[in-house]
Amino acid sequence: MSATRIAQLRKNGAGSLLLDHSDWGRLHLKGSPGLEYLHNQSTQDLKGLRAGQGAETVFVTPTAGILDLTTVYVGEAECWIWTSPQRRAALLQSLGRMLPFVRGVELADETEQTFGLLLIGSESEQILQDLLGSEHLPAEHHEHQQVEIQGIPVHLARGTGLMQPGFTLWGNSSQKMSLQECLLQRGAEWRGAEQWEVLRLEAGRPVADRELTTDYNPLEAGLWRAISLSKGCYIGQEVLAKQVTYKRIRQTLWGIHLSGMAEPGLEIWHREEKIGFLTSTGLTPKGYLGLGYIRTKFEPKEGLEVQADRVQGTLIRMPFLTYPPSV
Repeated sequence: MSATRIAQLRKNGAGSLLLDHSDWGRLHLKGSPGLEYLHNQSTQDLKGLRAGQGAETVFVTPTAGILDLTTVYVGEAECWIWTSPQRRAALLQSLGRMLPFVRGVELADETEQTFGLLLIGSESEQILQDLLGSEHLPAEHHEHQQVEIQGIPVHLARGTGLMQPGFTLWGNSSQKMSLQECLLQRGAEWRGAEQWEVLRLEAGRPVADRELTTDYNPLEAGLWRAISLSKGCYIGQEVLAKQVTYKRIRQTLWGIHLSGMAEPGLEIWHREEKIGFLTSTGLTPKGYLGLGYIRTKFEPKEGLEVQADRVQGTLIRMPFLTYPPSV
């Protein structure tokens, strides 16, 4: 990556960046029993959410392996489920398997009929205030509502799936270009997928096919805030509860500040012991950063010196990741 490109990416936390997330899955669950169905199928306590609220939740296998980290937005007798791009078909199939036994609920994949945009950065709120007025902006994280921006109907939610301030927007795909142009004219700056990868590495957000696979469970992936161990039975709940109760969490996801570029998949070593594996790496304005699973028996902690091949590294806490009290 060139010095010029790095300089551009240094604007991560400033201004307002507009990113296209239209390839992320948007599943639409219609019918009032849908929320309880999702509650029973995933890790988060969703039944307490009211229309206009949302939350992150993880769908897992019966052995608690991760299928996907999603965001659920609750409406009046409907829910929207934002999925990873690679997992939307699998999740649609998984959720649809038991739906014939739930009366009054329909599930549709509306990804192709809709767009998804992220407006990220410190000036994002001002842009939307200028367009809508502050009284029409969602106040709390994951709160959402339907608004009109210059006559364009839009679902607007506070939050971006990262730790950056900003908003998630989605609507009919025919209105995508008009909304983009409107936001760009108001001062947002267009960025591509490269920017998302930098932002998510800086936050420590795990992604599908790297950190989010059936080889790992949500506790290991640092997704504690998306898990309820007290809401009652759900798929994978018993496995997660036992891991916490008996302190059997085998590995945890850590950020790693690296001295240079290292390839994902490399073994992570501490002195003469292999302690884990790299799952993601990349160059960011903060230097080379990586994510990796470290075995808990080696007592990983912030500042622990490690190496991957010949690249030196130091374990760091990442803003996105949260852990149970036992870790």
